[in-house]
Amino acid sequence: MKKRLTISAMAKMKQEGNPISVITAYDYPSAKLAEEAAIDVILVGDSLGNVVLGYDTTIPVTIDDIVYHSRAVARAATNTFIVADMPFMTYGISKEHTLINAAKIMQEGHVQALKLEGGIEITEHVKALVGAGIPVMGHIGLTPQAVHQLSGYKVQGKLEGEAKKLLDDAIALQEAGAFAIVIELVTEQIATIISQKLHIPTIGIGAGRSCDGQVLVYHDILQYSSPNYAKKFVKTYANLGEIIRNAIGEYVTDVKSGQFPQEEHSFQSPNHNIDNLYGNQDK
Repeated sequence: MKKRLTISAMAKMKQEGNPISVITAYDYPSAKLAEEAAIDVILVGDSLGNVVLGYDTTIPVTIDDIVYHSRAVARAATNTFIVADMPFMTYGISKEHTLINAAKIMQEGHVQALKLEGGIEITEHVKALVGAGIPVMGHIGLTPQAVHQLSGYKVQGKLEGEAKKLLDDAIALQEAGAFAIVIELVTEQIATIISQKLHIPTIGIGAGRSCDGQVLVYHDILQYSSPNYAKKFVKTYANLGEIIRNAIGEYVTDVKSGQFPQEEHSFQSPNHNIDNLYGNQDK
């Protein structure tokens, strides 16, 4: 039986050069399939706002949304390490505020760790969480909760000042006690330097080949969305959107044409039950 990874096991994977596989999942069936496929880590990301709830950004996602979806994932993936995002403005206001919200996600969402976006500016909150026994995964580079401040979804690390800040942020998060860091939409060269400098695992998404693991969105790799937007950093492994759309279209056609349901899809009553209801028509 598959065993749930631990933080120490992930650290060992980095040391041994054994890449960590991570995927997002937001409900029971997707998490169940991910676990059956032997994924290492499942992330209940606030990206659910974009791909499941229909928002333009992750900002409208609430703590109740994360808890609800985390519970569903936890029921399915009982042997997989699960990380949940702390949503926009549920941390960073005060340490007490951060701890209260973190406790809610951990206790009610049944996850093993939390992910926070940001660098040096959130390290005191990371320290508080780790001090309270809550494992923290950092997230630097393109941080979707700050999309408006970043003026859109842009690759980070191209400018010298950006590159230095990314490295400084990563080191600060490590020193604050983070057990791993997601590096999103960062140039490969900068992500490589960060991964080499840190002793904790880096998980890349659009950050090149040198990170200690990779994370992608469930709906992206399966094209399980409509419309589907191609992303340079995503490899597509199936086109479920087209398969599902065609299947539903065939169902609609069958209903309209009377081809469904057929006799094999129907249940029959014994003749005496019909007689009792309507009377014997032969009498």
